[in-house]
Amino acid sequence: DVQLVESGGGVVQAGGSLRLSCVASGLTLEDRGIGWFRQAPGKEREGISCLRCNGNPSWYEDSVVGRFTISEDNAKNTFSLQMDSLKPEDTGVYYCAAERIYGEHGLTIRSFDYWGQGTQVTVSS
Repeated sequence: DVQLVESGGGVVQAGGSLRLSCVASGLTLEDRGIGWFRQAPGKEREGISCLRCNGNPSWYEDSVVGRFTISEDNAKNTFSLQMDSLKPEDTGVYYCAAERIYGEHGLTIRSFDYWGQGTQVTVSS
C-alpha cells in the first residue's frame, strides 16, 4: 500500500520558519511528480510547490516564491518544504502528494492521487 506521512507543522510567529517533511512508502518518489498543497480556512485546496510537474523541474505558487523551497532525498524516499518568512496568510492545512502514473486508452496519465494526512500550520501576527 502507498503511504505518505507528514510531519513538521505547528504554530509560529510571522517571520518565522517551519520545515515540513513527507515520508513515502510503497512507491518511488524520484520517478513521479511530488508536491505540497495548502487548504486555508474557508478556501479550496491549492497547489503550493511541486517537483517534476506542470512541465517544469520545479514550480512555486506566486505567493511563496522566494520564501518556500521544496527538496527531496531520494535515498530516504522523502521530500520536504522549507518555509521561511512565514505570513499569517500562510495559515492552513498542508498536504504532501505524489502522482499516480497509469495508462489509459494508450495514454500515460499522471494524477496527484496519493495524499498525506495533512498537517496544520498556524502563523500568528
